[in-house]
Amino acid sequence: MDLGLSGKVVIVTGGASNLGRAITLGFAKEGARVVIADVDDEQARKVESEAPSGTIIARHTDVTDWESVSSTVDFVESSIGGVHVLVNCAGWTIDRLFMEKPRSEWEREIAIDTWGFINTVRARIVSIGSDAGRMGEWREAVYSGTKASVIAMSKSIAREVGKHGITLNVVCPGLIPGSPETSGRESVWASEQSKMFTPEVREKAARAYPLRRLGTPDDVVPAVLLLASDRASYITGQTLSVSGGYTMI
Repeated sequence: MDLGLSGKVVIVTGGASNLGRAITLGFAKEGARVVIADVDDEQARKVESEAPSGTIIARHTDVTDWESVSSTVDFVESSIGGVHVLVNCAGWTIDRLFMEKPRSEWEREIAIDTWGFINTVRARIVSIGSDAGRMGEWREAVYSGTKASVIAMSKSIAREVGKHGITLNVVCPGLIPGSPETSGRESVWASEQSKMFTPEVREKAARAYPLRRLGTPDDVVPAVLLLASDRASYITGQTLSVSGGYTMI
């Protein structure tokens, strides 16, 4: 199916690593011009080199900083053209019990996962939520709250801007363990995740999924591409779990 994404201008926040990287490359393969809005310049340049020259452009962007986001949008509009699609993929968490988390981690989760969404909302929008935001997840209390807010805000804003032809939808992955090779500056995070998600833990977690396996970034990309395309122009305010059936709401 031709999704009509060729020539579209797409901003992917957090597009340099893991799921964001896969989404960036997915849009590039569809012929879109993709801007990686990320703080990890080195990793973003690596992704930039994985596609034909000019297809992917890395732009240093801190989604927690309104001026940084505005600067990136101004850059895109002046040098490439109007933004057709925004994918809110920047996100961060460390799994710990609520009472064991230092305040600094709560604040970073809220700054990136909630304020990052608020600072970037515009154009046709697909945000990466989480099934944690739909059902609440053990060891992810604040993260679950931030992702629930993304779902609720997307629905509210979708009601406000639908008359302008702007759609907002949320894709909620299940557990997708990060890869140290594609984590860049978050290699410490990936290291913690790898310690936590041993092969035994991954096998046990997979049994909680009806499809009996954990997800990969490539499992999520097709849903994002569809919702960002004109093929989904009559879909808005929706939350789609791409999680092997982990949540069936």
